[in-house]
Amino acid sequence: MQIGPDIAENAKAWPFQEARALAKRLNGRLPDKGHVLFETGYGPSGLPHIGTFGEVVRTTMVRRAFEALTGMPTRLIAFSDDMDGLRKVPDNVPNRDRLTPYAEAKDADGRVIRHGSPLTSTPDPFGESESFAAANNGRLRQFLDRFGFDYEFLSATDAYGSGRFNETILRVLEKYGPVRDIVLPELGEMRRKSYSPVFPVITAFDDAIGAERRQVIHNAIVVEAKPADGTAVFQCVDDAGERTGEPFEHPVLDGGCKMQWRVDWALRWTALDVDYEMSGKDLIDSVRLGGRICRTIGGSPPAGFTYELFLDEKGEKISKSRGNGLAVEEWLRYAPHESLALFMYQQPRRAKRLYFDAIPKATDEYLAFLGKAGGQAPAELAENPAWHIHEGRPAAEATPLSFSLLLNLASVVNAEDKGVLWGFISRYAPEASPASHPLLDRLAEYAVSYYRDFVKPAKSYRAPAEGERAALEDLAAVLAAMPAGASGEDIQTQIYEVGKRHSFENLRDWFRALYEILLGQSQGPRMGSFVALYGLPDFVALVRRALDEGGLRAA
Repeated sequence: MQIGPDIAENAKAWPFQEARALAKRLNGRLPDKGHVLFETGYGPSGLPHIGTFGEVVRTTMVRRAFEALTGMPTRLIAFSDDMDGLRKVPDNVPNRDRLTPYAEAKDADGRVIRHGSPLTSTPDPFGESESFAAANNGRLRQFLDRFGFDYEFLSATDAYGSGRFNETILRVLEKYGPVRDIVLPELGEMRRKSYSPVFPVITAFDDAIGAERRQVIHNAIVVEAKPADGTAVFQCVDDAGERTGEPFEHPVLDGGCKMQWRVDWALRWTALDVDYEMSGKDLIDSVRLGGRICRTIGGSPPAGFTYELFLDEKGEKISKSRGNGLAVEEWLRYAPHESLALFMYQQPRRAKRLYFDAIPKATDEYLAFLGKAGGQAPAELAENPAWHIHEGRPAAEATPLSFSLLLNLASVVNAEDKGVLWGFISRYAPEASPASHPLLDRLAEYAVSYYRDFVKPAKSYRAPAEGERAALEDLAAVLAAMPAGASGEDIQTQIYEVGKRHSFENLRDWFRALYEILLGQSQGPRMGSFVALYGLPDFVALVRRALDEGGLRAA
């Protein structure tokens, strides 16, 4: 269902709030370039992780909300800063020794003795692509394509090398002093002496690899800017900021230079005329400085949004080089990509723990929102994450089962194949089949994978205590007397009544006992729905086996 400007103008969902702020910044007018440009950035120095892709997911949500609000044409560029020099070898790649000769190296005193190669000039440790950047760029694009995003990929190497940035590079040289002065107050005393907004990129013979190697000279400063000639005179400096060696003149156009990070961002915003780009909380200062630099060289900084960072299972910031978070492929092995999009949508200004145990909850929440979307009026739909996840076109399919129910079914029956789950699903929902409910079929497969890798290794049953034995005996008798086909709600009511008749001060303790004794875990599904899915006779048999054997055992 389409959301019109009247609905978009009043919607409270954060993408619509961002869209309205952007429209206000543009004064409601289409830019001269004929479209509104959204951008996301990616640094391919390590394997892509979910935080990287969160920018594209969220930016697309704002983009679609903006289109609904204004009707203006838009574009999205996914920009890869693949011309950056390799500072260190990532910890989570194979064949790390292949990268070592291309990474920056320092001596025992901390002096740079080898400069890093641009990532597009660094070999692929996986041995699949022409460079490390190409390998990681490919992974990024594969993920974005899997989401079905409408985007254009742009490589820094191509943008610098093709001359697309040339005009703006000359503007930086013309304003070299003022640009440098913007950044210097943010640096320590020693770093100020050696800071340069522009780095030369040179090609020289390297004995370590026995061939020529491109390298970004990070410890060279500009001693004379010559924009009229398209060159600059550089001189290397040591860590104390003292000049070393002879000055050398070097071309800065067509890939002959690389801007330092903050200046590079401002260069990109100006050259591409970016209207909107969001970024993480750790880049607040860089955004502020980038905006000042952008205005200094004649550009206009984009509107933006600051989101919180993702944390790993230890509460530490996720890092590409450390690989301490979920990889894209890992989430998609256990849940549909729409659940990941929901995780990105929810509370973007709050730090969230991004680890495997987030997957089931995100999946069930997505299913709940999707189930509501079909019957909602436009104003309600604008607040439903499903509208934003599906770019304004929520899928019509609903599922008769939650993901948590499927997970617990897989746990009880020790499923190694989704066909086992379908045997129970078909009995519970005769109208459902893999052909008629493809999303449910995918969920069954995900449930088996998640059970096998996470639930099964952690299952730990306990024997019932004496008071619990009496309650379980009562429960088996009550459920055995219920009619076949009893609803989940009726079953849930009877389970409640049994708990009330026995010595449980808090009914939560009763349900936790059921989970620990019968499912081998401390929490679980709504028991009535689970029993209805599993089948009354089978569940009664499960309870009696736990009583007869003095507790169940992990398979």
